[in-house]
Amino acid sequence: MTARRSAGLLLYRFVDGDLQVLLAHMGGPFWARRDAGAWSIPKGEYADDEAPLAAARREFTEELGVPVPDGEVVALGEVSQSGGKVVSAFALHADLDPDAIEPGTFTMEWPKGSGREQAFPEVDRVAWFDPATAEDKLVTAQRAFLERLRAAVAG
Repeated sequence: MTARRSAGLLLYRFVDGDLQVLLAHMGGPFWARRDAGAWSIPKGEYADDEAPLAAARREFTEELGVPVPDGEVVALGEVSQSGGKVVSAFALHADLDPDAIEPGTFTMEWPKGSGREQAFPEVDRVAWFDPATAEDKLVTAQRAFLERLRAAVAG
């Protein structure tokens, strides 16, 4: 069985010389009351016939409802999350107003076992964070992307 694969974009900017990254809080009832470990880079799954960068761009627009900002991307490699999903990330130096997002939605049975389908936002909010704060908020496996980003922008 092939591992599920996701790809995403990690936007970064500098404010008064300090690095900040844009993270998305995962939408839906499971994540609603969580903060630490409940944020992610905007990402989503893709099939074997799609390139990771193309998937990252598509998923960014689907999840946040805004076009991908212009700019060169830097590959940050892959990580394996605890559930076995392999995530590829790409860094992009750009600015984005978190209030501009219009998140896409997904449908799931909720409450579980009720037979009722409900729509939820892919992400319920996005925000800029310094790397130390981002590390506390990110899904554990994705924290490696912060270190890789720091190395990329330092070089």
